[in-house]
Amino acid sequence: MTRPNVIVFFTDQQRWDTVGAAGSPLGLTPNLDLMARRGTMFETACTTNPVCAPARAALQTGMYPTNTGVYRNNVPLPTDAPTLGRLFGAAGYQTAYIGKWHLGTQDPVPAAEQGGYDFWLGANILEFTSDAYRTIVYDGDGEPVFLPGYRPDALTDAAIRYVTRASEDDRPFMLFISLIEPHHQNEHDDYPAPEVYRDTYTGAWLPPDLATLPGTAHRHAAGYYGQIKRVDECLGRLRDALVSLDLTDDTLLLYTSDHGSHFKTRNSEYKRSPHDGSIRVPLVVEGPGYRGGSRVSSPVSTVDVVPTLLNAAGIELPDHLDGVPLREAKADAVLIQISETEVGRAVRTERWKYHVLAPDAGDEPAADHYTERALYDLDADPYELDNLIDSAGHREVVDQLREVLIREVERIERRTVTVASYPDVRDRGRFAETTVRRLKLDGRRLE
Repeated sequence: MTRPNVIVFFTDQQRWDTVGAAGSPLGLTPNLDLMARRGTMFETACTTNPVCAPARAALQTGMYPTNTGVYRNNVPLPTDAPTLGRLFGAAGYQTAYIGKWHLGTQDPVPAAEQGGYDFWLGANILEFTSDAYRTIVYDGDGEPVFLPGYRPDALTDAAIRYVTRASEDDRPFMLFISLIEPHHQNEHDDYPAPEVYRDTYTGAWLPPDLATLPGTAHRHAAGYYGQIKRVDECLGRLRDALVSLDLTDDTLLLYTSDHGSHFKTRNSEYKRSPHDGSIRVPLVVEGPGYRGGSRVSSPVSTVDVVPTLLNAAGIELPDHLDGVPLREAKADAVLIQISETEVGRAVRTERWKYHVLAPDAGDEPAADHYTERALYDLDADPYELDNLIDSAGHREVVDQLREVLIREVERIERRTVTVASYPDVRDRGRFAETTVRRLKLDGRRLE
């Protein structure tokens, strides 16, 4: 069997409920919806950590953030990390990375920090080297490259040019295209949509959490939606290029994001919380082994992306992986690590969300002792508006989920932890004050 080409189409800060196939009424994603009808959609996909660098490190290595060492932003990925670029390159693939990296120490990203990719056209923190209509990236030698057009279009054009060239080689290729949209433009704290969609979604539907809770969604959602509409058109152009080059049958295409966005409804910025608005992402796979329009409702983690791609390419799975190929994933719960705003952990099942944190842990990757913070019944309350952690009628559920969380932390992080139950928290005033103080302190370095 011919080894398939592999493409990861990666967005930044995209909520799962922006996708039509997931129930969005806005019509933003017809191309991704088509991909879901033809491939496999994972309906409850969760990030490993709802912040940029940790999530990206996991998507490059197949390891949880505490195991890569990249547990927060501003911690670079080790230069010898077993990335997709190195793993596919060692298997004889052409490898390419285009777009935002956020795993290095600087811009331009030094060659040693480029993840072992053969072809490089990227920036470490793309939102700082470019804006909506002026995209500056760097080639493998660190030379600046200006790409004209709206930023996702410019990067997609580069990806199509790469695919066209790579298809002429006898070797298969692995391409990771990493867009920044629908992330906000940091210096303006806005979401610059392309001009044609700048006013299209003003006053459009909002998910219940964004419509109900205080935050910035009423101001920012229109731009956010316009960005996603154009990103989906970029996906369509890339899929059209595969059709034109007669590569569709021989290419595995995977679409996902690093984390979502809760628009300052849960803390003082956009992510770094255990809620689905922050941790739940689109995840659709189309190609060999993932055809037929199937849907998987059980929870999966983005740590499963690397083993999925390696398995599809017939590459032996290395021992370091924390995940499994998505078509083999049968977990009843997935673990989420939360850092920067707190040292926290959560487990997500099909029905429940259970969240614990270590309020006095400081800036650490993990803790030995946690305290229960939240329980949500996602069947009755899918947007997590009613915290049941103090409900006497749910103590049996909490006890079961506590054991699940401890099991997953010990399995993945290889450390023994304890969790204090909510009724055992005596000094709740100090607990709340500590949490707020950590949010304010971390606000100065939020990205």
